[in-house]
Amino acid sequence: MAVRNGDISQDRRVRVQGEPVDSYPQFAPEVERGAVRRITVVGEEILGRRCQEVTEFGTPELSQLIDDMFATNQVADGAGLAANQIDVDLQLFVWDIVDDWGVRHVGHIANPVLDEIEADDRVLVEEKEGCLSVPGPYRMVPRLDRAVVRGYDKDGNPLVIEGRGYFARCLQHETDHLHGHLYLDRLSKRERKSALREMEESKEKMFARRAATAKKLGK
Repeated sequence: MAVRNGDISQDRRVRVQGEPVDSYPQFAPEVERGAVRRITVVGEEILGRRCQEVTEFGTPELSQLIDDMFATNQVADGAGLAANQIDVDLQLFVWDIVDDWGVRHVGHIANPVLDEIEADDRVLVEEKEGCLSVPGPYRMVPRLDRAVVRGYDKDGNPLVIEGRGYFARCLQHETDHLHGHLYLDRLSKRERKSALREMEESKEKMFARRAATAKKLGK
């Protein structure tokens, strides 16, 4: 998911895997360890189908994949990134995002499942949304203003992450990816065509910007 800015909050502590910490570096430690991978683009087959569940936890390969996803997300100036966005067929996504209240959230989750929100608690908010696999355009997309996602961390420990506002949007956006859906699928045919035209006009500039950032970070 593409990034946007948050607002100011009284409690600015960073939440790592949903838990507040008193200090945290500018770049997640995973970014330093990870390698940048190519981001898939709308139209590639892996983005259009449901990903396979993660079945092997606690492995060096899974840890390296998460590191690479963080590094790739950082270089692309993203808020979140799903595994199929780097051509890996696994139900896994990462996030590094500042919410509407100025709180930074950092983490990863495997095999995520969104809770069903009760009808009386469902509030739809329509805001602009972008995607690293649709480089350039943003479009208005309705999403629930609260999301609870359940899954596992890289070691197989159960994990529950709750988000509101922009962070909730991110959790829904990334879970959609793992089911083979892009935000474009939530648009009218007319809006989708418009977004794809805009992407064609802007994608080379976006790719160049990512390459420049990667070089700056020594990636």
